[in-house]
Amino acid sequence: MIRMSMGYRVFNAFNILFLVALSFACLLPIIHILAISFSGSSEAGAGLVSLWPVGFTTSSYEFILKKPEFLTSIGVTLQRVSLGTVVGMLITLLVAYPLSKETHAFRMRTIYAWAFVFTILFNGGLIPWYMTIKWTGIMDTIWALVLPGAVPVFNIILLLNFFRGLPKELEESASIDGAGHWTTLWRIYAPLSMPAIATIMLFTIVNHWNSWFDGLILMKSHDNYPLSTYLQTILVRMDLTSVTGEALNNLREVSDRTAKAAQIFVGALPIMLVYPFLQRYFVKGIVMGSVKE
Repeated sequence: MIRMSMGYRVFNAFNILFLVALSFACLLPIIHILAISFSGSSEAGAGLVSLWPVGFTTSSYEFILKKPEFLTSIGVTLQRVSLGTVVGMLITLLVAYPLSKETHAFRMRTIYAWAFVFTILFNGGLIPWYMTIKWTGIMDTIWALVLPGAVPVFNIILLLNFFRGLPKELEESASIDGAGHWTTLWRIYAPLSMPAIATIMLFTIVNHWNSWFDGLILMKSHDNYPLSTYLQTILVRMDLTSVTGEALNNLREVSDRTAKAAQIFVGALPIMLVYPFLQRYFVKGIVMGSVKE
């Protein structure tokens, strides 16, 4: 057994304490937001809330969760995230694979690659984007939230660079055994690229979950609003004339600050639940990157 020197022990203890303090500092904003969301409106408005709720109440969550529109928006968001992730990941894989080939294997590779990069450097603008979606006839449908962002160029570039780093001998041996491009992609490239795919998948999920502006301008009916759009609208313009009964009693205990805190926490909670399941792929990706020659 190797004995550690005193200096190494001190250095190791300092690193542990520093990382614990850094982790706690990252959690402080989330804890603060959670405390505000469970605090009374007057206490939150007076700035009396730090890391523990003052005047504990669940009125902010009751005001949001008891509205039928909230449950409808959750369903729209879940549908958007599911369709958007599947379509986006499928297109990303199908585009990144051929673009990862060498020029002698795919002569038009450079031209296609620069065509995709061009869309990152130059944007058509909001009005042409809106008119294109309108002319396709998908306004006020779930596809208006999915198809416009179905070709994530940045994710494609990340994945094709990861593909280019894989050993070429694997593809050559599979080709000798009679495997075609489809078999090579789904049996070799995709399994070996799970760290990169998991990272891109998380980016896609977060993007669809947090997007609210496209839902605001592409959805004519409030029933088709995704969750982020719905929460943004009820905070920007609360229609008090339509709030009656028990909801009005809850509103008396809700302030703009507590409602925004509840919005932030509700919006971030699903991502915080998904991230731990993908964490091991991030760690594996870091290890693979560190030993790559």
